[in-house]
Amino acid sequence: MRKVADCRDMPSESGCTLTIAGSEDEVVAAATQHAVAVHGHTDSPEFREEIRKYLKDEEPGR
Repeated sequence: MRKVADCRDMPSESGCTLTIAGSEDEVVAAATQHAVAVHGHTDSPEFREEIRKYLKDEEPGR
């Protein structure tokens, strides 16, 4: 099952609308890179686990 990270589901002041889909590990890696580069977060194992909590299963048919 593919996973989805949607910035609209994350606490943010920027109003970012980026959505990332793929395998769980791919999405966590890409979402972490995005959060660091765009939102100024710091990459850490704890931060990656926080992202993992927000992942959703991709809706069928996508």
